[in-house]
Amino acid sequence: MKHIALAATLLLSAIGVAAPAQSGHVDAALKGSLPAAAAPPAPAGDPSIMGGLDPSSILHPTPDSWPTYSGDYTGTRYVPLAEINTVNVHGLTLAWSQRLSGGTAAPASAPFTAAPPAVPTTVGGIGTNEAPMGSFKGAEIVVNGVIYITTPDNVWAMDALDGHVLWHYFWKTKGGTHIGNRGVAMWHDRLYFETPDDYLVALEAKTGHEIWHKEIASFDLQYFSTMAPHAVGDHILVGTGDDLDEPGMLQSFDPVTGDVQWKWYAVPMKKGDPGLDTWKNLDAASHGGGNVWVNGSYDPETHLYIIGTGNPTAAYTSQSRGPGANLYTCATVAINVETGKMAWYYQTSPHDTHDYDSAQTQVLVDGTWQGKPRKLLLTAARNGYFFVLDRTTGEHLLTSKIVDSPNWADPGKLDGNGAPVRVPAKDYDLGGSIVSPANGGVVNWPPPAYSPQTGLFYVNATESYAMYYLATTDPRGAMGLGGKDEISLGTLGGYLLAIDYHTGKAVWKHRYPGINAANNVGVMTTGGHLLFSPDPHGNLVAYDAAKGTLLWHAHIGATNAPESYMLAGHQYVLEGAGDTLYAFRLQ
Repeated sequence: MKHIALAATLLLSAIGVAAPAQSGHVDAALKGSLPAAAAPPAPAGDPSIMGGLDPSSILHPTPDSWPTYSGDYTGTRYVPLAEINTVNVHGLTLAWSQRLSGGTAAPASAPFTAAPPAVPTTVGGIGTNEAPMGSFKGAEIVVNGVIYITTPDNVWAMDALDGHVLWHYFWKTKGGTHIGNRGVAMWHDRLYFETPDDYLVALEAKTGHEIWHKEIASFDLQYFSTMAPHAVGDHILVGTGDDLDEPGMLQSFDPVTGDVQWKWYAVPMKKGDPGLDTWKNLDAASHGGGNVWVNGSYDPETHLYIIGTGNPTAAYTSQSRGPGANLYTCATVAINVETGKMAWYYQTSPHDTHDYDSAQTQVLVDGTWQGKPRKLLLTAARNGYFFVLDRTTGEHLLTSKIVDSPNWADPGKLDGNGAPVRVPAKDYDLGGSIVSPANGGVVNWPPPAYSPQTGLFYVNATESYAMYYLATTDPRGAMGLGGKDEISLGTLGGYLLAIDYHTGKAVWKHRYPGINAANNVGVMTTGGHLLFSPDPHGNLVAYDAAKGTLLWHAHIGATNAPESYMLAGHQYVLEGAGDTLYAFRLQ
């Protein structure tokens, strides 16, 4: 065992990362290096000193926090912290790691360490099943020295200084799709998360004890819920969707009682609803999808929550939907948080036939346009196009290709709203059709980032191709995601891109070694002129944000979007890898 531990230490040393003394415990050298004045009087995550979160503070997060899905409401994933910068990032090393176990089993320690102390675990749920834990596929939030992290059916609270687990909550499920969970929201002293079998659960932040749970949508209709709730004022915003034929929706819940305040459907639901004329009939519209999977962003000046909607259904065989645009699927929509009414929309893929949803993070930037200050929205869509909008009105300003390969749309043509124009010959066909991008898209749900230091928008992208076949013309077999077969033809490459939003062109492009899909990882920028991103090979990588130069990496199996916070006078970089959370800092 000693030889194995030594080998692991040498491996970490070889990649420029110091091995931790114990998982879940800060090493003695690191703890001894903390300034005496900065050392907390108790462990950072001691429940006796854990406080709450005023939602208004999310507008201007403190350096020691990551209080909501994207760090703040803008979706930029920019952290002004600069202790770690382009000059010293090569000295970044591992402060701690913690491996987590879900279900009713106690959280496990990492290899080569003694068993951790027992962790208080609260079990809830109305089902009887214990689903596999899954991996990290969302955001950790950091408030008052405590990290809150999730996988489907599981929530953990961890000490942000050394990673030890404070408490664990586990939801016994009725079943359903456990594809991922995007995280929790915090409102004062409460946490909120969604379960795959469609419940919103409120927990005490200090203890993990359940306060209440409320049904989001009908499990019997095959809804499943993955989005991290969003706390905006006295609203808990919750999205959910369905891969069969039900309508996607965004709902607002009262944070105290759990009562529904309002509900917005992504498709027309009754006669007279706007957008109904873009569908074959009311039945097609009200079963038309538009799922709400991924968190949006919030503009406090207009009180608009701006979010992307998913694909229409049936996704691939559109005959039952009629020839229209199928509003408000595959769109960016702005919803008033007080009323639940839509203020504006912009559709990125009218009449989508390839599952090119727009369920990506919308990035809000106070920038310039044609030399004048303007409040902007930047978004990269799964269909392979980048868009710039006016975020107050939804006015279209720019459309450009993210990469060269997309061929599903006419390369020299945009519609009257500036959206790509679909080529019908690239729809699913009995004889097959070669289409780019493949089903996974040029980008996918993992979040992009923006840096006000460089003025650049950053995103991971893949140039992929597939052969698409129409498998049936029977509408019963084409429901939801049915009715097609897809054969992957490989990729031309995976890239990390830095896009100038004024032109829509890449200022620099980093191609990952080998032919790999790169659209499954998210990014973060910092005040140290750095860009952090996992790569397709499992490395966490730091780049010069302006030049794209690779400055540092650690091979940890990194899979999640990185985050950063200050604690005890030091900046930490947080990264998830499967079932393990890693925290890096300068020695």
